[in-house]
Amino acid sequence: MSETPSVQNLFLVMGGRVTDPRSHHFQDPESIHVVGVFSEYDDAVEAWRGNAQRTVDDAEMKYVVVPVHELLTPEA
Repeated sequence: MSETPSVQNLFLVMGGRVTDPRSHHFQDPESIHVVGVFSEYDDAVEAWRGNAQRTVDDAEMKYVVVPVHELLTPEA
């Protein structure tokens, strides 16, 4: 009997300059800083926090945590 594989959690942490701090519209998508992909949400938040705090004085810089697994399996 084969089991259906469970969803693997993947979280992408990335950041860059945004046109408006209230949006996720990046000014130059080709220059987005990809921090990394993490399998644990807590690790992703730690990476996000470190980068966000490093750039806190720059209102145009924004870092985000993207739940990639939700994009890969939208029906789940």
